[in-house]
Amino acid sequence: MPKPLSFDLRSRVLAAVDGGLSCRQAAERFGVSPSSAIRWVALRRSGGDARPRPQGGDRLSHKTEAHAALIHAALAEVPDATLSELKEKLAGQGAPVSIAALWRFFRRHKITRKKRPRTLKSRTVPTS
Repeated sequence: MPKPLSFDLRSRVLAAVDGGLSCRQAAERFGVSPSSAIRWVALRRSGGDARPRPQGGDRLSHKTEAHAALIHAALAEVPDATLSELKEKLAGQGAPVSIAALWRFFRRHKITRKKRPRTLKSRTVPTS
């Protein structure tokens, strides 16, 4: 995703529009697209500011983190539960989360989901 245009350029386009140019004329003068100039004017009208907003980042983890205590409690209860079993258990307790969200939660909290081997270790041949 490209970087947003600077606030300095935005403010110059907006000043030109305030000076009497149309959005399209101001956009042509400063070498930006007409749709950007129109959008900046609309942003300023609605919110009073046309500063670029932050881009990217995680916008969903706070929903999973809100149920952190519930997730940890469910894991303490059944430590070898699969992600789908854990998802169903949490949904039953009023915490709807996806398997992918649980996976990212475990990665953030450094919780491993490795299973133990179900067979006994061999006495004659070392197994790893």
